[in-house]
Amino acid sequence: MERRQEVKVVKLRAVDATPESFASFGQVITASPDGDEFGPHDAQLDLSRGIPRFYIMRLQDRPLKFSTITHHASVTQCLGAIGGQDWYVGVAKPSIVDGASEQSGPEGRKLLQSPAGHYYLPPDPAEVCVFRVSGSKFLKLNKGTWHAGPLFKADAVDFYNLELSNTNVSAKLLN
Repeated sequence: MERRQEVKVVKLRAVDATPESFASFGQVITASPDGDEFGPHDAQLDLSRGIPRFYIMRLQDRPLKFSTITHHASVTQCLGAIGGQDWYVGVAKPSIVDGASEQSGPEGRKLLQSPAGHYYLPPDPAEVCVFRVSGSKFLKLNKGTWHAGPLFKADAVDFYNLELSNTNVSAKLLN
């Protein structure tokens, strides 16, 4: 007999994405004057492991809920809403593991291997945070940061996205 895992709904309160509040997951990038020199206020990118892809993605029907989360193990990623509409993203800290030396992590979370070959621990749902992004800013996600979204209240929103051409790895959130 197949055993079904109980589904647990967790309600999370969104926090405004600021450079300080989002620092554990990446950067919040805002406008800077033309001619400014490159510095720590600019997106600190790592696109060295493949072919960068910068494109506009049209997303539709992305309500404020999620049951899966993904990460990009080899690259940073940038996301921003064209037009500055409010949007939301669920995030958790990176959990990539060097090799398969351990069979499980904290709280019995099982070590998994991605189709790309790296090992990771699925994020603990209790450690997932939700951020609201508003106005003309974008997020730079650190390499390996787990994310669910973009999510939004509108019917459709166009986003610019900078990542590698083939970087998506998904994992179901464990209860």
